[in-house]
Amino acid sequence: MGVSVGGAGARELASSPAQKRAAAKAVGDHIESGTRRAGAWADDETEAAVKALGARDGDGWQTSAALRTAHETWGDQVRNLMDRLGAEKDSLSSANTVLTGTDLAVGAQLRQLSPLDRY
Repeated sequence: MGVSVGGAGARELASSPAQKRAAAKAVGDHIESGTRRAGAWADDETEAAVKALGARDGDGWQTSAALRTAHETWGDQVRNLMDRLGAEKDSLSSANTVLTGTDLAVGAQLRQLSPLDRY
């Protein structure tokens, strides 16, 4: 059973182990792979543009150098996004184990010998 986040158009958070596994699988199978493909396409296209605008007879367009710099910055941002997606996928995958372990540990601490156990 999901937890409603409220408001108009509210969505439910993945809260069951199956929902968390499905969300982690979606991140791994679709979002990460799609981001990788888009990044590779952008790399190829940007390299072609940098080369086309680059120096031929000693002079090149300033656009070539600016594109190269922007592409390096963009590449850093994509790497950060991929790292974040990987961390989110790992968190979703391990959330049930962590939460179950926490529940069991708290339950064990709370369920110590009670005076009522003697009756």
